[in-house]
Amino acid sequence: MQARAQAHRRRRRPITQRQSASLLVDEFLVASAQSGDRAAWNQLAQKWEAKLVSHAYRLLGDKEAARDAAQSAWGEIVRGLTGLQDARVFPAWAYRITSRCCAKQIDRAVRDRALKSDFAAEPRDVASEPDAPSQLARLQAAIRQLPAGERAAIALYHFEEMRVAEVGVALDVPVGTVKTRLMNARRKLRAILEGEQP
Repeated sequence: MQARAQAHRRRRRPITQRQSASLLVDEFLVASAQSGDRAAWNQLAQKWEAKLVSHAYRLLGDKEAARDAAQSAWGEIVRGLTGLQDARVFPAWAYRITSRCCAKQIDRAVRDRALKSDFAAEPRDVASEPDAPSQLARLQAAIRQLPAGERAAIALYHFEEMRVAEVGVALDVPVGTVKTRLMNARRKLRAILEGEQP
């Protein structure tokens, strides 16, 4: 067991200077906001609002619902920030709260059958897609075809550069589930991009 833990620590992604600086800024802003600094609150919200809305959109597939979920998440973040004991975990904590707010919205949608179809399909404007999409457009289209859990895991790991453990905290799932979602998502993306069906 100890050997597995050591091997996992060795495989951990190294933190870049840019990430390190960003984490330090986050820690400072969180600590300042916890002590009542309104300017720090504003800067923290400004820095994280778009990231949380993007995360919610990846889970919900609807821009308006994503904004609502992010707004609910901010309400919970405001109420709970003073209780956050380690400012370094703010990113994973904020993503986790956003994930929970998204889950609540999905639960409401499932109970309300009339809204079920809105959450089942992601919006796609086929008319605006180019005939020969660039690699990025092809990748984005392929990612949209993944199930919500796999989309979120891929986005947090690759786009937000979070570690597997942080993704697990953000999505409120075990590390093993994150690894499985990443593996399945990569396999499906490879199949989609190579022209096969997953």
